[in-house]
Amino acid sequence: MELKASKTLDIRFSEVDSMNVVWHGSYPLYFEDARECFGAKYGLEYMSFFDHGYFAPLVELTFYYKKPIRYGMRPRIDIIYRPTEAAKIEFDYEIRDPKDESIIATGHSVQVFMDTNYQLVWENPQFYVEWKKRWGVEF
Repeated sequence: MELKASKTLDIRFSEVDSMNVVWHGSYPLYFEDARECFGAKYGLEYMSFFDHGYFAPLVELTFYYKKPIRYGMRPRIDIIYRPTEAAKIEFDYEIRDPKDESIIATGHSVQVFMDTNYQLVWENPQFYVEWKKRWGVEF
């Protein structure tokens, strides 16, 4: 079963440069918006990590530009969960132009688990194991 969420992005004037193109530094924020949207849809919000005694910092973030986003566009970002046995959370991203469904950018992120003493956790936390079972994404 593929877990996926989508969100329409409203491009603000403050996000574009003098060429009327979205500045590259805005893309990590769009990916963050997608992760929050996914969390709300599937019950994996950031505060739920904290409530269970964990943090989930990003340790990897990549993105690839295919064509520019310009002011006034309303692209859609899709986020897709990629199951893994390891104690980490992986997502793929696609930003698409809704006019023709062409890909504007793609990306990938990896988050790991740390306890509240900032120590890396090597095993999947129990709440995350239960979350995987709930959504049928366990290995």
